[in-house]
Amino acid sequence: MLLTIDVGNTQTVLGVYDGATLVQMWRMGTDPQATADEVAARLAGLVGIAGIDPAAIDGVAADTVVPATKRLWKQVARGLFGTDALFVDKDTAPDLLDVSAYAQTLGSDRIVDAIAARALYGAPAIVLDLGTATNIEVIGPDGRYRGGAIAPGLQTSMNALVNGTAQLPAIELVDPGSAIGTDTVQAIQIGVVYGEAARMDGLVARIERELGCTATVVATGGFCHLIGPLAERVDEVNPELTLQGLRIVYEHVRSGRKA
Repeated sequence: MLLTIDVGNTQTVLGVYDGATLVQMWRMGTDPQATADEVAARLAGLVGIAGIDPAAIDGVAADTVVPATKRLWKQVARGLFGTDALFVDKDTAPDLLDVSAYAQTLGSDRIVDAIAARALYGAPAIVLDLGTATNIEVIGPDGRYRGGAIAPGLQTSMNALVNGTAQLPAIELVDPGSAIGTDTVQAIQIGVVYGEAARMDGLVARIERELGCTATVVATGGFCHLIGPLAERVDEVNPELTLQGLRIVYEHVRSGRKA
């Protein structure tokens, strides 16, 4: 079995795969100050509750946007499962995705999202990763990574609105059900939630005009189940896309295959 770990700024998403099948998926808060012992104890509890034998996990693949957690998760992988974690970056499997069009270092989460989208949905494809930040990845018709966009995420925008105003309350981010609000809570939900869906549709339209073709649009990340159905241009909602990308890279590296 393979343990996949996607360490985000706010949440860490973990998944256990048996071959290509996701057996279990968890979310826990990302805490760069946590010790390896603390994280290992939490993970051991989750694995035990799920009825998974830790000895059956013989591989670990991870990505992180929080560098301080890399050493921690390496210690957890070695201590709990007796294996070295494979941390994905642009040099891990360069034959899986050509990222030469991107001038700067590309985040590992963005790389695995793009790899998974191309492998699972073909090209061209656009990934909308709706988390703490909203990351957009673009794979062109030729299968090469073209670039993308980064914007404040849904909760980040909500927090900025509440913290920057004197009288607006913090609210639950749900579908408001109407585009015209009849109270302040609904009005905020419309602006934030429908605003994010409209922003995704608008950015996809601009990207497709530049590509000169339509693409398969995949929503993932913590808010994919909320925004995916509301955005008119989302074709697929796949909350495990990043984990699937980690699995694909791990299996590719382990087998020594060439793309």
